[in-house]
Amino acid sequence: MLSRTAAILVMIDFQGNLARAMFDKENLFANNVKLIRGFRALDLPIMITEQTPEKLGPTIQQLSGELGGLKPFAKETFSCWADPSFRDQLESLTRRHVILTGIECHICVYQTALDLIQNGYSVHLVADAVSSRTPENREVGIQAIKSAGAHITSTEMVLFELLRTAADPKAREIFKIVK
Repeated sequence: MLSRTAAILVMIDFQGNLARAMFDKENLFANNVKLIRGFRALDLPIMITEQTPEKLGPTIQQLSGELGGLKPFAKETFSCWADPSFRDQLESLTRRHVILTGIECHICVYQTALDLIQNGYSVHLVADAVSSRTPENREVGIQAIKSAGAHITSTEMVLFELLRTAADPKAREIFKIVK
């Protein structure tokens, strides 16, 4: 079960034309906005990456506008874990439940998930908040990540698992986010 003291949201490479080429992009973006708002409401950390931003461009405005100036980690490696600055920051936070979203599911998200699992992290792949350019590659990525030992979850499952009870003072705010 996810824990607020151990959870961190990691969002991978929601950039420019690549993001706009994703399968089911409207739901992909909407679910990531819900996760950002939920993590902000619960005061939980978020990390975001950009793959070679000088070539692919910055994080799309729809998400960057919700992130309140959070600086993305620029990387060239497909796995976020392989980037020393990302890895050092993640390790410094001492949070072991990585809630993972991003694109493309079968490349950067997949390689990051495997590296995180191999390094002792509990990976929770948010299936309705990841995508690839084709639905087939998205599904292959999800299944490969699941086979590697990740937990498959959804946007609402994550938010309500972190909330745990309707009596929580943040419950009303989370209810508004998911509607």
